[in-house]
Amino acid sequence: MAKNKNTMKKDRPAPPLSSESLSPRGKLIAGAGGALVIAGFVLLSFADAQGRNLPALVSPFLLIGGYAAIGVGLFLPPAPPLPPSA
Repeated sequence: MAKNKNTMKKDRPAPPLSSESLSPRGKLIAGAGGALVIAGFVLLSFADAQGRNLPALVSPFLLIGGYAAIGVGLFLPPAPPLPPSA
């Protein structure tokens, strides 16, 4: 049985590589989020067992904020191009 040309899929370009899919702003924000996560874990290592000192209070906010920034950076669209100045 011959293949019907109407049902065959047209050639489509390959999807972009993973490094090309992130915008420069997204890479910057995701990198800053990674730095916040690392800082949160470093700060968490100084927390006492009861959780009553400043590192124990601040580190959860750094961790959550860092993971949120990574998520925002992954889905952030590229910045619109600036209009040419006269």
